[in-house]
Amino acid sequence: MNDDKFVEVKNLRKVYDNGHEAIKQVSFAVKKGDLVCLLGPSGCGKTTILNILAGLLNPTSGDILFGGKSVVKTAPKDRQIGYVFQNYALYPHMSVLQNVMFPLIVGKHKKSKDEAAKIAQKYMKLTQITDLADQKPGSLSGGQQQRVAIARALVQEPQILLMDEPLSNLDARLRLKIREEIRSLVKRIGITTLFVTHDQEEALSIGDKIILFNEGVIQQDDLGQNFYLEPNNYFVANFVGNPVIDNFKVEKNGDKLTASDFEIAVSDLDPSRFKRELPDGKYILSVRPENITPNPAGQIKAHVDDVELIGRERILKFSHNGVQARSLVGLEDPVQAGDEVNLKMRLDRIFLFTEQGERVY
Repeated sequence: MNDDKFVEVKNLRKVYDNGHEAIKQVSFAVKKGDLVCLLGPSGCGKTTILNILAGLLNPTSGDILFGGKSVVKTAPKDRQIGYVFQNYALYPHMSVLQNVMFPLIVGKHKKSKDEAAKIAQKYMKLTQITDLADQKPGSLSGGQQQRVAIARALVQEPQILLMDEPLSNLDARLRLKIREEIRSLVKRIGITTLFVTHDQEEALSIGDKIILFNEGVIQQDDLGQNFYLEPNNYFVANFVGNPVIDNFKVEKNGDKLTASDFEIAVSDLDPSRFKRELPDGKYILSVRPENITPNPAGQIKAHVDDVELIGRERILKFSHNGVQARSLVGLEDPVQAGDEVNLKMRLDRIFLFTEQGERVY
C-alpha cells in the first residue's frame, strides 16, 4: 500500500441524467492521515465527489482506490467510511448515547448494546460530550450537535472520514472553536479526512493541503500558502485571499506594461517568475493589497475613498481610473479617507494573467 496515495481518485467523471457534467475527469490523491480540504464555490462539484467517495452516488466513469484497492463497486456500508453530514442527521427521538452507538447495533455485524455503549463512550469522551449522554439532540447547541455527529461517524473506526461543510450552521465564533477541535481530533486519531467547504479561511486554517475546484475541474491541488503566493490562474488568485486581490488592465507593447496612467518596465520584473514568453497584447495585472502601499515614488496616483479597520491593520479603499482597489496598511499609517496618494507595487509580488485567465508571471 502506498501511504502517499491512500485515497486515489482517477479520471473521475459524473454526468447526471439531465446532462449536467458535475465532475470533469478529476484526479487527485490523499496521503494517509492527512486532512485535505475540498474547496470551491457552491455548485463546483465538491459535494458530488464526497458522495461518490462514500458510495452514495455512482461515477459515470473513472476509479476510486482506498489503500490501493478499487471501491467503485463496493457497497457504501463496506467502504469503512465515516460521514458527517451538513445538517448532522441526528435522530431526534434518541439520546446522545443512542445516536452515537446506533451504527454499531444495526447491520450484519452488529454488536451487543453493552459493547456498543462502551465503544460509543470512548468516542464521546474524545469529542467531550460524555456529560450529554442522556440528552436529546433538540436540547443541544449547534456545537454540541456537531460533536455528536462526529462521534457517531467515528464509532465504527472507519479508515476515512468525510465531512460535508460541517461548520456551515454555526455562528462565526463557534465555527472557529469547532474547526480547531476537529483538526486536533482527527490528527490525534490519525484518520484520513476529506473536508468539504466553500470558506477559504476555514480551508487554509485546518487543511494539510487544499484542492480547489471550479465548474467540476481542479484549479489547484497544493499546500495552503501556495494558493496565496503562487496561484495557478486568475480564478485561484481571486478566490483565495482576504482582502480580495486588486486587478488592473494593462497592455504590453515592446518593453513596457502600460495602464491608463502608469507603466512598468518589463526589465524591472523578476525573470525567474515568468511562466512563458510575454508577447505584446492585453493582460490583467493582479497584486495583493499588502503589496501595494502608500509611497511618494509609487506608480499609481489614487484617491482614498474609505478606510476600513480590520484588527491591527487598515484597508485603504481607493479608486484608480474607475477601478476600485485596496491597499493594506498598519494602524500607524497616517493616510485617511479623502487623501490623494501615490501607491507603489512590489513588482516581485505581482501576477500577470492573460484575458483567458492563464498565469504568465
